[in-house]
Amino acid sequence: MALSASEKQEFLARPHVAAFSVAEPGRGPLTVPVWYAYEPGGRPWITIGTGSRKATALAATGRFSLMVDTVEPRTMYVSVEGRVAESRPSTDEEIRAMAARYLSGPALDGYLEFAFGQLGEHLTVILEPEHWLGADLTM
Repeated sequence: MALSASEKQEFLARPHVAAFSVAEPGRGPLTVPVWYAYEPGGRPWITIGTGSRKATALAATGRFSLMVDTVEPRTMYVSVEGRVAESRPSTDEEIRAMAARYLSGPALDGYLEFAFGQLGEHLTVILEPEHWLGADLTM
């Protein structure tokens, strides 16, 4: 059963781990898990390392996809694809907000210490949604 536009947006707004996919020259797409943030009606965004394969591929293509799914309590998925609307250095607040979407308490504190101490600079990449897919596969 296909999801309505509002159902897709509401599902994407939940803190799932997304499969990030971007084309790479001469290979299949690079597909890896990422944290993302989204509010219905807005634009999804991610943070990535400035020297990562993801950043290199995004600079070459200017497009990417995110796909999130769940099998509990229902089997559902949503994917969204489009062009990079904006790419800029991440702020400390964006790094904190993204991590707090997925972690809390000591796990959040430990991750932030690691991220700020060892991961280096990040980019915030904002997606301009152009194509959406989604379905509730529960029978």
